[in-house]
Amino acid sequence: MIERFLQERKQPDPALFVGRGKASELRLRVEDAGLDLLVFDDELSAGQQRNLEDATGCKILDRTQLILDIFARRARTREGKLQVELAQLNYLLPRLSGKGTMLSRLGGGIGTRGPGETKLEMDRRRIRNRIALLRRDLETVRLHRQLRREKRKGIPIPVVALVGYTNAGKSTLFNALTDAGTVSSGQLFSTLDPLLRRLTLPNQLDIILSDTVGFVRKLPHNIVLAFRATLEEVREADLLLHVVDFSSSGWRDQMSAVEEVLKELGVQNKPRIDVYNKIDLLPESDRDGETDFGGNGIALSASQGRGLDKLRDRLGKELDSYSVRVELKIPYQDARLLSRLHDEARITSERYENDGIRVGAELPRSTAHFLRRYLVTTE
Repeated sequence: MIERFLQERKQPDPALFVGRGKASELRLRVEDAGLDLLVFDDELSAGQQRNLEDATGCKILDRTQLILDIFARRARTREGKLQVELAQLNYLLPRLSGKGTMLSRLGGGIGTRGPGETKLEMDRRRIRNRIALLRRDLETVRLHRQLRREKRKGIPIPVVALVGYTNAGKSTLFNALTDAGTVSSGQLFSTLDPLLRRLTLPNQLDIILSDTVGFVRKLPHNIVLAFRATLEEVREADLLLHVVDFSSSGWRDQMSAVEEVLKELGVQNKPRIDVYNKIDLLPESDRDGETDFGGNGIALSASQGRGLDKLRDRLGKELDSYSVRVELKIPYQDARLLSRLHDEARITSERYENDGIRVGAELPRSTAHFLRRYLVTTE
């Protein structure tokens, strides 16, 4: 970034987004510095984008286009590529009419990593057909993921989803807890596809840990919609770990941005633990009391492994308090387990049958996990 321009207005100019005076100032700066790209930290309409290019004599990229470009570079799996292409085409469709210069601009270079020149030459009808096909493919992905979820629900294993602002260290924490060896880097949106791994906590409770796409402030709505299949892991989770880059000067604003996305997903009231990461980057004087940080929060360093034991213990306590309703079939030779059930669970039914005792109970997840070989059903 060579220079940053700010303008305060009550509302954006319908033709240029910025005022005409600011547009003239931008043109002078473009000519003086020999700039070839201006990035706007907001979404522009097709008309605003075209008018700004005419007014400044420079290529214009808006916030949504930049995020989509980064997504396209990060997508690795078929699902991730489908989601990115759907978001790109939804962005492109309303910008087609009379936008020949825009189509040529999307052919290569920054802000141009897109569906490709051949797709960008399609008319509206062909793009709509492609969007419909992508949605069908993603619906198939969603159904497959739902089937896998239903199988997981067949045994009482809670799901914990990592959420947080992009580059907060979610993948590093995921690797530190699960030894998964997945890619973690300082790049924005390095994780676009949900990663699931099993983790055994100190109280021997097994959980599924899910690493999800990073959030960002003013995340465009069509991107949230395109990544619905991925973000469903957040909706279906029993507990959220909100990972915060505590070394960032803007960590409070980043937390607020994540809160906004969680509200849009309808999960703002889901049980949560705030994880204040990267304390190793803080001055020593600011690390005091890190083990008891913020009431519901835990401060740690995922990269150095500091505070991970406390987090594992906290996860065990939080999740063990969640009860599940199960139906068990206990063989008569194991009838001694009934006494444990009466001690640790709320018995809702008990019936003696030819091949064993059928017991309905509401009990902690850890106890249900221990008795999983006797499970008939679970809710």
